[in-house]
Amino acid sequence: MSAMFRALGVRNYRLWFAGTLVSSVGLWMQRIAQDWLVLTELTDDDASAVGLTMALNFGPQLLLAPFAGVITDRVSRRALLVVTQIAMAVLAVGLGVLTVTGVVELWMVFGFALALGIASAFDAPARQAFVSDLVPVDRLGNAVALGATAFNSARLIGPALAGLLVAAIGTGWVFFINAATYLAVILVLGLLRRDDFTERRRSPRSASGFRDGLRYLRKRPDIRLVLVVVFLIGIFGLNFALFLATMVRIEFEAGPEALGIVSSIMAVGSVIGALLSARRERPRLRTVTIAGAGLALGLVACAAAPNLVTFAAAAVVTGFASLTMLTTANGYVQTMTSPAFRGRVMAVYLAVLFGGTPIGAPLLGAIANVAGPRWALLVGAAGCLLAAVIAAAFFVRTRQVRLRFVRRVWPLRVEYGNSSFGRELATTEIAIVEAETTKV
Repeated sequence: MSAMFRALGVRNYRLWFAGTLVSSVGLWMQRIAQDWLVLTELTDDDASAVGLTMALNFGPQLLLAPFAGVITDRVSRRALLVVTQIAMAVLAVGLGVLTVTGVVELWMVFGFALALGIASAFDAPARQAFVSDLVPVDRLGNAVALGATAFNSARLIGPALAGLLVAAIGTGWVFFINAATYLAVILVLGLLRRDDFTERRRSPRSASGFRDGLRYLRKRPDIRLVLVVVFLIGIFGLNFALFLATMVRIEFEAGPEALGIVSSIMAVGSVIGALLSARRERPRLRTVTIAGAGLALGLVACAAAPNLVTFAAAAVVTGFASLTMLTTANGYVQTMTSPAFRGRVMAVYLAVLFGGTPIGAPLLGAIANVAGPRWALLVGAAGCLLAAVIAAAFFVRTRQVRLRFVRRVWPLRVEYGNSSFGRELATTEIAIVEAETTKV
């Protein structure tokens, strides 16, 4: 099997990959339907309401990280995932019933968003850490990248399908479809062979379980750097639901079909970024930094787009940069963390990733309301650039990277008529050499 897909050689991971792909299609469908419901049916193009909905979705992951990480390290991750999948399916059905019957109000959507956020706070770290139970350590980085590929391959299908279904049958039925996709994950969890699980050492039970994880992070400045970069980019750069919905609806005055298509087009870049990450032997910190700067440039291009077509093209670049950064950051944290602390560290990682959204989404939503969606994109780009600058400064200051100046001499000959003369052209190139980092 190709090195790009080597994790799929493990039966348990193949099943998990398939279930995740189906479930992710439903998740993307629900996100598009929920944003459109809030923006156009329950409010009059209120970007702040969309931002608040996103904050309620992701805020619990920040607040509940201490409990979710410890639980993930101590209990059966498969059993925990069954519980969270059932809970999220019930919530999707409930929101669908309220919407189809016409009694849904904005505060109800806020309540369901908060409840879904609580369930996701326990589901996300368990889902991330569970991958390490399915594959050997030498395939973990590849498995993480392929998981991101599945998630964003679903993003090619889910938003476009949701846009068509919202226009044809309404938002409520999309929530029912998402509820059905959770059954795919539950089915897969039942088919996995326990005997093939990778053995892991569970952390000892103690009252200071989460504090033990924080003490571990104090010894790992490289992982702390990733957390800082991810937090800043989570605040400013990853509010794509807000960016896309407001640009499509307000700037380009298009409907839900256009929103779904643009979201799917953006996913093309995301899938490419995830697949290229899967090709790499191991994730590197410099890739996180460069991709963060690339995300800033992509957001600037989106803000400057004069029409929907150029906006969609810029969204491909943005999707590529964002998934390269996220997949590399995720893979680095997972592969460079001791197995005994992986659940707690991943809980902190996801808390800072999604914990930025409750701060950034309402802020950027307010900016979009007052100054327009283009200014919200520019503020997001500035935050991503700040993250990249901080990472670069850290590398130089701690000697995690070295700048090596290489002088090259190039022969140059110029001919004019019957005359010619030659000289040498000297150039200086800067090579960036990253230091090796070992797992503690």
